[in-house]
Amino acid sequence: MLIGVAWPYANGPRHIGHAAGANVPADVFARYQRLAGRNVLMVSGSDMHGTPITFVADQRGTTPRAVAEENHAIIADAFRRLGCSFDLYTTTLTENHYRVTQDMFLRLLERDFLFEQTAIAAFDPEAERFLPDRYIEGVCPHCGYRAARGDQCDNCGRTLDPFDLIEPRSRLSGATPIPRETTHYFLDLPKFSEPLTAWVESKKSVWRPNVGAFVLNWLREGLKPRAITRDLDWGVPVPVEGYEGKRIYVWFDAVIGYLSASIEWAERQGDPDAWKAWWDAEQDVDTIRSYYFIGKDNIPFHALIWPAMLLGYGGLELPFDVPANEFLTVGGQKISSSRSHTTDQLPWLHEALDLFDADALRYFLTINAPENRDTDFSWDEFLRRNNDELVATYGNAVHRVLRFIGARLDGIVPQPGELRDEDRDMLAQVDASFERAGDRLEKVRLRDGLTEAMALAHRLNRYLDVSEPWKRIKDDPERAHTSLWVSVQVIAALRTLTAPFLPFSAAKVHMYLGETSAFEALEWRPVEIPAGRTLGETAPLFRKLDDEELAALLDRLNPETMSAGEPEK
Repeated sequence: MLIGVAWPYANGPRHIGHAAGANVPADVFARYQRLAGRNVLMVSGSDMHGTPITFVADQRGTTPRAVAEENHAIIADAFRRLGCSFDLYTTTLTENHYRVTQDMFLRLLERDFLFEQTAIAAFDPEAERFLPDRYIEGVCPHCGYRAARGDQCDNCGRTLDPFDLIEPRSRLSGATPIPRETTHYFLDLPKFSEPLTAWVESKKSVWRPNVGAFVLNWLREGLKPRAITRDLDWGVPVPVEGYEGKRIYVWFDAVIGYLSASIEWAERQGDPDAWKAWWDAEQDVDTIRSYYFIGKDNIPFHALIWPAMLLGYGGLELPFDVPANEFLTVGGQKISSSRSHTTDQLPWLHEALDLFDADALRYFLTINAPENRDTDFSWDEFLRRNNDELVATYGNAVHRVLRFIGARLDGIVPQPGELRDEDRDMLAQVDASFERAGDRLEKVRLRDGLTEAMALAHRLNRYLDVSEPWKRIKDDPERAHTSLWVSVQVIAALRTLTAPFLPFSAAKVHMYLGETSAFEALEWRPVEIPAGRTLGETAPLFRKLDDEELAALLDRLNPETMSAGEPEK
């Protein structure tokens, strides 16, 4: 199973909206699939070529490479601290990526899916240079959004031409761009209309409704050729004579990153052909699936243009699912890594990880995930979820059972007596939780999967409230031992059920349970903790926050570095 995660631009640090839209859901899904015994390859990397990077470099008076490499280090470290279990997180600056991208270009050219055409491009008369699409802003002609870019409106998701914009302006000089002729290569998307339509129709039962509706609407409107080269000096060189002053358009080379990263991973394993297990379309279709975790602004690139490129190349597996998330907003606005606002601000991801435990962030970003609609980030809701659910429900159940066994039974799991109906029912809920949560996760309904796991924690607390082993330990020790033994089995199940979502705390519970096997060796099934086992040292799983502490933590941040506004790709 291939899991591709959207490649963030290395024009700045990443905000938590990016983690919510792509990284956390992809990692949850990958961790679950590994627990379920699937052979998973999860790849991504930093997009080092986008015009957002050259724009920052122009502003700073430095090179795009310097900007990209600086931010790649910050981004990669933040994803590591968040617990993203990539098999490879790389960049688009590798020789391997350049080679694979140019191979894709030449193969499509050879098979007559690319054509050369003179086009009208935007030119800045004051800066005296061609303007990449992202160097142009104006009013979207479709929705009226006033900060639409020359390639796409992030408000309505429509792709644009710079001259589609109302009141276009250069972000370099503020001048109105003028049209000027230039020659470029175009991907002949109309040639793929028929096979793409049939393929998309076959995905109706798999894809999220928002993805299917968006793509079918594009197809109904009719596909248009799309330029794949640009008048730039930063990016993958065009492997054609006469194009020395041009580069391959970033959207074209970025999606190829999933393939180039897979090839790079295989080479690092010492088995250069290993990548084919996830990409060779000649294999049994039931044994190979690829999932692409992205934000909704990337739907056309991953659900139409990338599949067209794969069809044109030939012999490569098409996406099985493109579980695109909607946007995480703050104060009703889309979060941005390139704009700043003075209210309703959020820390960058690496700053958030300086303040809060990774699992607290992962929990909130999953339980509040924008799977089917935009959701708003609220610090009040973050505080409530952390304290009422992580601390008071899951953490409380684990801590009071294991701490009691440590204090009163020398840390040894007790021998149970005869099980009663309430005990058998509690254990039956364990089996049911694995089945229900697994079903939700298979369907990439990750929020529902986490809800199922937390429901078991709620049931365990109710079971403990009724059985009261701390009271019965004196007058009915056998009954107390039985309910404690049952509770330990449920805690072991919760460890596994929450492992995809909360890997750091799940690893702690693994140690608390006295396990000697590796945490990574867990499987998606109940495992009995035997009576007589000595438990490990326990401590509270999660940190409770109060309003004053949260405010103090947030006050440590520099307001000028906090992010809010529109999404990034």
